[in-house]
Amino acid sequence: MMRGYLGAIIVATAVAMPVAALAQGVPGGVERGSREGERAAGPVGAVVGGVVGGVVGGVNGILGIDERPRFRNYVVERHYPSYHYNEDIRVGSVLPEAGITYYDVPAEYGIRDYRYTIVNDRTVLVDPRTHRIVEVIE
Repeated sequence: MMRGYLGAIIVATAVAMPVAALAQGVPGGVERGSREGERAAGPVGAVVGGVVGGVVGGVNGILGIDERPRFRNYVVERHYPSYHYNEDIRVGSVLPEAGITYYDVPAEYGIRDYRYTIVNDRTVLVDPRTHRIVEVIE
C-alpha cells in the first residue's frame, strides 16, 4: 500500500516539476523543484522535485532558450576579441583568471550572478568567483 502511494507521488511530482523548473538553470531548478515537490508530496516530493528540477534546469540552461539568439546578437555587435584557449569549451571547464576579459551581462537578461566572455569564438557564461563555464551559448 505504501509502495503504491509513494510511486504515485513520484510520478505526479515528476510530471509536474518540469513546468515549475522551466528555464531556471540547474541551481534554480533544484531549489524550486525541491520547494514545489515538498509542498505537493512532503519530503519524498522534495527529493524527487529537486532532482527533476535540476535536470530540467540543466537542459534549459541559465539563459532562456528564447533569449539566446538575442543575447548572441548583443555579443556579436560588441566586437570583443576572442580569447584563445587550448582546452575543450564546455560547461564545467575552468578558464584562467589572467589574460581573459569577463564582461557584465546586461540587466535586461536577468542574469546577475554571471559574466560572459568569448573563448575560441564562442560565447560562454562564467561564474566570476571560480571562472568556471556555466553555459555555452550556441
